[in-house]
Amino acid sequence: MSESRDESTAPGAATGTKADDGDQARNGHRATRPRERARMTRRGWTVVTSGVLIVAFGLIGAFVQVPYVAIGPGPTYDTLGQVNGVPVVEIDGQQTYPTAGELRMTTVSLNDEISLFGALGLWVSGRYALAPREEYFRPGESDEQVQQENVQQFQDSQSNAEVAALRHLGFPVKVLAQTIVDNTPASRVLAAGDRLLSVNGRAITNEDDVTAALADTTPGQTVPITFQHGTEPPRTEQITLAANPDPSKKQGFMGLQPIDRADVPFDVKISLQDVGGPSAGLMFALAIVDRLTPGEMVAGEHVAGTGEITEKGQVGAIGGISFKVVAAREAGATVFLTPEANCAEASAAAPDGLKLVKVSDLDSALSALDALKAGQPTPSC
Repeated sequence: MSESRDESTAPGAATGTKADDGDQARNGHRATRPRERARMTRRGWTVVTSGVLIVAFGLIGAFVQVPYVAIGPGPTYDTLGQVNGVPVVEIDGQQTYPTAGELRMTTVSLNDEISLFGALGLWVSGRYALAPREEYFRPGESDEQVQQENVQQFQDSQSNAEVAALRHLGFPVKVLAQTIVDNTPASRVLAAGDRLLSVNGRAITNEDDVTAALADTTPGQTVPITFQHGTEPPRTEQITLAANPDPSKKQGFMGLQPIDRADVPFDVKISLQDVGGPSAGLMFALAIVDRLTPGEMVAGEHVAGTGEITEKGQVGAIGGISFKVVAAREAGATVFLTPEANCAEASAAAPDGLKLVKVSDLDSALSALDALKAGQPTPSC
């Protein structure tokens, strides 16, 4: 708004000198008003408001984390090779054999600390996918708890791989009490880690024998159990079975979870840091078999793969395979061992130049690698 200014001079006043408001009024002139403060136009307010909103949105987008995780291709590791000068799979106390080629385990990367702009950038790149955080982190679960679970799963995958590989090669296994349920018949006699030798008169040579030994029992029945605690001599105790917490099961309940473990006079050590989850089991088992048998399992080929493995060698489905096939090809792999249940997803994402080989267990993976080495057809997805 423009100001009104009176430039006339009063009679008798020096030329160029303004009269005061009173003189102007007495001489019939219109009085000037005090100078008004400049007021912002509507356009000005719009510009300022827009600027504030842009700055606020920028700060939110750059610094406020969103409840999503970004998943993408992770690093790969050759289980026949070394990481930082340390063999990934090392066997002490037993003859091993030289080999060549690669058996490369694959991983996915997971970032759960991303901002809005970061999430959008990762999504637009086409290399990452976004998923709700609760799919990977249960409500109330801390990052430390998730890390501990991942580490435990990784350690279990190593133990399962060792048992599956050594069982395939004909080495014996032993059965341990993996967990003992509190306030159950087993908790009054056994401790976690005790070796189970017989239950109800049945020799225990694998974990399924424990279930079979109790199949025809009833709650309240007393059965003998022979076990060994550490290096102590074996001993036998009587256990009175309880009712099974599962009402559909009528047999007696002891309250322990058995697990198979290798029973060999040598050590298998797997050294790999900052990796979690169970999906490396298949590739660890193959590396153990390759180290303990003459010849080259992959004959110099670059083979990658994934798959959770049980102590009996069954290979199960895993997550993130669409990213793992990408990581494998980028690492130079030409063959990818794919769990049967993941074939459809892997086929949709496999890059050019990567052959998908379908596997269901350790034996089928070994047979496929033999066929590959001989130039014969392999099961494909």
